[in-house]
Amino acid sequence: MTDEEAGRGMVTVVIAYGQRAQTELETGLLEGMGYRIRHLDGLSELSGLSGADALMVTVQEVTGAVLAAMPACKIVARVGTGLDSIDLDEAARRGIQVTYVADYSVDEVSTHAIALLLACARRIPQYLDLVRSGQWNSVGAGTIRRLSEQTLGVAGFGRIGQATAAKGRGLGLRVLVCDPYRPGEDIRASGCEPACWDRLLAESDFISLHVPLTPDSERLINADALRAMKPTAVLINTARGGLVDVAALAAAIRGGEIAGAALDVLATEPPSADSPLLGDPRVLITPHGAWYSLQAQRDVVVRACEDVQRVLSGQPPRSPANKPVAPAS
Repeated sequence: MTDEEAGRGMVTVVIAYGQRAQTELETGLLEGMGYRIRHLDGLSELSGLSGADALMVTVQEVTGAVLAAMPACKIVARVGTGLDSIDLDEAARRGIQVTYVADYSVDEVSTHAIALLLACARRIPQYLDLVRSGQWNSVGAGTIRRLSEQTLGVAGFGRIGQATAAKGRGLGLRVLVCDPYRPGEDIRASGCEPACWDRLLAESDFISLHVPLTPDSERLINADALRAMKPTAVLINTARGGLVDVAALAAAIRGGEIAGAALDVLATEPPSADSPLLGDPRVLITPHGAWYSLQAQRDVVVRACEDVQRVLSGQPPRSPANKPVAPAS
């Protein structure tokens, strides 16, 4: 920021995930609110953060060093849902509000989870491969069981978990839900059955993950969890890649401990060319696209910008992710 701009009291919002051409919507919205916009291609150069009153990020890692480089910052706005890349405690200690967009792609992610479930249940990829190879064989894709006689296990009963459970019930699936933070009566009221983690693993034909990535949930699906699942079960992950131990998952599928997996997120994205999951036909992988629709793409930007404006104008944010120790000044 120049001395002239500072003298005019211009407020600077740093967009850390692309230049104007990649961020036309948010740039236009924020400029229309009267803010000066600075564009960065990531957070490797901390000097670009000087004078920032607000920071907008997608998956960039916001560390203590990043926060320290922005002494005037009042808000870090996560343009998305996951918060594991942001040091929430350090931001709070510095009086910086962190926000996220909690509800922008509930329909999209829950639909994607169910789409992956159906693709596995009806063995759609295997049928497509048969036809492409010139085979017209209605029973050649492998064993298929009636969907309405199977059980969906939902881990995490937030907005997306609830929507996934409702869509699963609409398909006739019995739905078990494991969420220690949700009262059992709330789960039952939705037509689902509350279950402990061990029961969810043991009884589910499909397990769909909808929990945040925290130190407690990292590698939630590990070798022990996979051994506890049915050999016919399929794991579905549209939440966070770090929830799954990829090496353990690959070994479990190779060893027949579970039947397969359908993943939209991975701990390392994109996966390396030698990933043990890429060449396995029992594993479906989509490129972190569960969130995407034209509507969701706009919603996430608009709502993030709205919270930037709210915080910078002294109002409480719509979707706070932390509680600053003291008001930012």
